[in-house]
Amino acid sequence: MQNTLQNHIPEEAIQKVMQLLEHDDLLVLIKNERKTRHGDYRKLPNGKHQITINNNLNKYRFLITLIHEIAHFEAYKNYGKFIKPHGLEWKRTFQHLMLPFINPDVFPLKVLPLIAKHFKNPKASSDTDSNLAMALKQFDLHNNKTYIFEVPIGTVFKFRNRKTFKKVKKRVKRFECVEISTGKVYLFSPNAEIELVPSLEVVSN
Repeated sequence: MQNTLQNHIPEEAIQKVMQLLEHDDLLVLIKNERKTRHGDYRKLPNGKHQITINNNLNKYRFLITLIHEIAHFEAYKNYGKFIKPHGLEWKRTFQHLMLPFINPDVFPLKVLPLIAKHFKNPKASSDTDSNLAMALKQFDLHNNKTYIFEVPIGTVFKFRNRKTFKKVKKRVKRFECVEISTGKVYLFSPNAEIELVPSLEVVSN
C-alpha cells in the first residue's frame, strides 16, 4: 500500500499516514476520477472497511481527502454506526487526525492559513470552502477544469456536455440550478465539473 500511496501524497506525510492505516480491516483503493466525489468510505458486508480516493487529485487534496475518509472509519469505530456522517464526532476526529499534517513540511506556506481556518469547523466537503478549494486547485496537473463552486451566481453552463443550466443560489451544501429549457430546479455538488457557455455568462442582480 505504501508504494501506491507515496505517489499521491506529500513525502513528509507518508509515515504518519501509514501509521493511521495500520488496521487489518481497513482497505484503501485508488479509483479513476468520479465526477461527484473525491473519495468515500463504507463498511463492507464482510465486516471490513473500505476507503476509495480518486487518482486524479493533486497530492494536497488527496491527503486531505484521505484523512477525511480515515476519520469516518475512526469515528465509526469509536462512536458506533448511529452517528451522523459529518456530525460532531466526525468533525472532532477529522480535526484530531489532521492536526499533525498542518505544518510547512507537508503543505505550502501560502495554503496553511486557509487549511488552519477550514479545520476550525471542517465541512462535509472541502469544496464548500471556496477559498481553500481555489488555493488547492492551483496544484492540479490539469487545472483547466471548471467546477460549479468557482463560478458566480447567474452563470450559464452545460453539465456533461448535454443540458444547459443557470446557477441560481447556494444552499447549505449544494448549489441550486435551473435547467434553461424546462425551468426545473436541480441541486449540484460543489465539485461538479461544468462547461461554461460563453455567450450566456451573466451575473444576476
